[in-house]
Amino acid sequence: MSDLLGIGYSGLKAYSRALSTVGDNIANAQTPGYARRRLDMMEAVGGGNSIFYRGNTNPGGVDIRGVNRSVDAWLIEDSRISGGDAERSATRLGWLDKVEGALSDETNGIKTGLTKLYTTADQLTSDPSNRTLRAQFLQSVDDVASGFRTAAGQLDKMGEGIEGAATSAVDQFNANLNALEQVNVGLRKARPGSTNEASLLDERDRLLDQISSQAGVKATFDERGAATVRAAGSGDLLVGGGVVNPVSVTAAADGRLSYSVGGAPLAISTGSLAGLSEAANHVADQRASLDTMATQFASQLNTAHQAGTDANGNPGQPLFTGSSAATLTAASLAPDQVAVANASGSNGNMLALGAMRGANDPESRWSGHLATQAQTVASARAQDAAAATRADASAAARDGVSQVDLDTEAAELLRFQQAYSAAARTIQVARETMQTLLSSL
Repeated sequence: MSDLLGIGYSGLKAYSRALSTVGDNIANAQTPGYARRRLDMMEAVGGGNSIFYRGNTNPGGVDIRGVNRSVDAWLIEDSRISGGDAERSATRLGWLDKVEGALSDETNGIKTGLTKLYTTADQLTSDPSNRTLRAQFLQSVDDVASGFRTAAGQLDKMGEGIEGAATSAVDQFNANLNALEQVNVGLRKARPGSTNEASLLDERDRLLDQISSQAGVKATFDERGAATVRAAGSGDLLVGGGVVNPVSVTAAADGRLSYSVGGAPLAISTGSLAGLSEAANHVADQRASLDTMATQFASQLNTAHQAGTDANGNPGQPLFTGSSAATLTAASLAPDQVAVANASGSNGNMLALGAMRGANDPESRWSGHLATQAQTVASARAQDAAAATRADASAAARDGVSQVDLDTEAAELLRFQQAYSAAARTIQVARETMQTLLSSL
């Protein structure tokens, strides 16, 4: 009867733990990073054969081997890779959208100012002495210069914003590396198969998910589950063997970002840090292009205006001053100083200026630049949509294995409840049998 009591007790103990495990799953169904757990049980060894004894029947009940997590290593790795690509494209697209907004006519009015400048020049060809038109021409010059300064200021602020975002992201990345090393310490001390180990493994995977979303990494695990993390591609050690090597970021004068670890350059090709780096490169390119167009535009119109004469017969003066988009300023001229005439007639210079409109004039070059930016944003948006779709599919496949399904847990709860009741009944039968045996003596 003692065997029956022991078997019943082992069942009570095992199914009580199983019910607790199912309850834990239900309670954490909405907890981010929680992987479904199940209690691993095995038959307890109760008897056997030897050279002195023949085989006998001696059931031993059930033993608890430990708590297992429902995870698939390949699906986890795939979701991290696709998630990192999605973060890169989303981060890049977010800043490219802002660049498009900074260059748009609604923000800076450059396109409207250029159109107004050429339209006013055309009007002056039919009424060269009209002071109102001359004043409007100078106002359009000032509007264009102000538009370039506005766009330059917007791009400068954007560069500063990207640098600040990168600094904050790197700080969070390094904090996650330090937290992962603390989890590694805990895993090396945790009892295998324990609930504590399962919780630490969940936290390890959650941290690795965040780290992978920021930068491409490669993680390997020892027999206790402690992670060694290296940078993807270069293989630079980030976490491992009790060592944490933090990443640092620096910004060049033009805003371009560079990452390093241990003083050595670190190439990051995926994750939000890669997206910030690509966005910084794009903003730097746009700032350079804006400066080039501003100086070329100013030089072209200054040359054209200086080729004519003003209302007093004096040579035309430069319309713009400044050596970059941020410093482009309209010269302080009076309406009579607008050089409408030239040697060919009283409206000859405005006719020549109007003839500049074409495939390579400032107006068409600016429109072409906006079209190129719009195409870049459209391409980035398509890439982001594709990356997001793949990341969602990978996450769904991973969740299909690891996520808690409440319907399944409800069924498991009922199953283990019945098993617990049966184990309790086993003990009751053993007690009743023992009482019958004692009563017969």
